[in-house]
Amino acid sequence: MSSTDIFYAIGDMFQTFFIFYDKVGNYFNDFLIIFGFFGFGYWMNLQRKFNAASNVPVEIKDNAGWYKENADKKQLK
Repeated sequence: MSSTDIFYAIGDMFQTFFIFYDKVGNYFNDFLIIFGFFGFGYWMNLQRKFNAASNVPVEIKDNAGWYKENADKKQLK
């Protein structure tokens, strides 16, 4: 048995092992992209709810006094 036969055997073994990836194709990548978009949408929806529940002002000039203890809404931490 020569070294060429050994290298061809290793190559054939790898081709057999990686047939799985040929059959799967891009389905896994497509799933991850779609899952990522749904996750991003869910995250943005939660962020919108948190922003609506907070009493932190958006403008810097309104920054004074937003943290008062007797405010109707408490700051989210």
